[in-house]
Amino acid sequence: MSRKVIIGLVIVVGVLAFWKRYEIIQFFGGAARTSNVLEVKLLLEKDYSIDSLAAILVSQNVIKKASLFIDEAKKHGLKDDSFDAGKYIILSGTKIKSLVSGFTKGENGHGRNEVKVNVLFNRCATIEDIGSNISKCIQADSVSIVDLIYNDKTLSKYQFNSAQIPALFLPGTYEMYYDTDAEAFIAFMAEKFKEFWNAERLSKLEAIGFKYPSQATTLASIVYSEQSKVAAEWPIIAKLYLNRLNDGMKLQSDPTFKFCWEGQLNGVNRLLSKHRDIDCPYNTYKYAGLPPGPICITPSKVIDAVLEPSKVDYLFMCAKPDFSGGHSFTKSGSEHVKNASVYQKWLSDQKIN
Repeated sequence: MSRKVIIGLVIVVGVLAFWKRYEIIQFFGGAARTSNVLEVKLLLEKDYSIDSLAAILVSQNVIKKASLFIDEAKKHGLKDDSFDAGKYIILSGTKIKSLVSGFTKGENGHGRNEVKVNVLFNRCATIEDIGSNISKCIQADSVSIVDLIYNDKTLSKYQFNSAQIPALFLPGTYEMYYDTDAEAFIAFMAEKFKEFWNAERLSKLEAIGFKYPSQATTLASIVYSEQSKVAAEWPIIAKLYLNRLNDGMKLQSDPTFKFCWEGQLNGVNRLLSKHRDIDCPYNTYKYAGLPPGPICITPSKVIDAVLEPSKVDYLFMCAKPDFSGGHSFTKSGSEHVKNASVYQKWLSDQKIN
């Protein structure tokens, strides 16, 4: 056998030995990797034990053998309560060591690689709507959310009464951990409430004659219920109602007495005196001042419109006789009667109930 052939064989054997040794190091030296080719999204509904979590990872084709995960976890002294529920994204070829570490609870009580989910509630009218929407995004169920919001301890903690508590919740899109419970959700929203009501907004609140943020939110809820389509009208309507409050007039807002009917007047455009006669503290045709609390969950932009109202002297508003969603504004009571008459006739002509 020639010298060149011998050298070649030595090189081949050496390379094979090297790769064999490398594979052993990869497997047993903490560098073994997951077998998934594409990223895998896992939504863990509860905290799992080492064995049960390993079984899930095998079932999802993240690892081929449960022992890979179990041995690594035990090597680091982890126990069955070391892992946290939630949403996880596992990239292809993730080191087993990193995989185990990612599920392990960190200082904040969540998995080190646990990712947050988008929590959205933009079209909610009531606390019950919030509970229903939120329960689709996080682990807390709607009943537990609603019950805890109205709980006396919660109301006392955040210094609201049951009528004012909707003011705590500002609609939007937020990021939370999937395993957020009802208490953590409320605490999260309380922090957002504090962030929103900064020194600048509190100064504006005082400037319009209000003492508490819930008062501005209550007025904003009326503004939004009157006008949800044309945002340009928000500061105008806000000032109209502020003018009424300052003049000692009743607000006489239709959405407030509609609120008293608990949805029975939804879809009714022609509101009658029999509807306004309902005796309810939210009925601003019967009771002066602001109602006890917000009549809907109100977007923050509408609250800002209340805090920066237009400089107008209007006292009356009436829907325009068209499909624009806009209103006619006036300071004159007699002109308002004319506007209302034209609008009622238009409803009849359009055969709108």
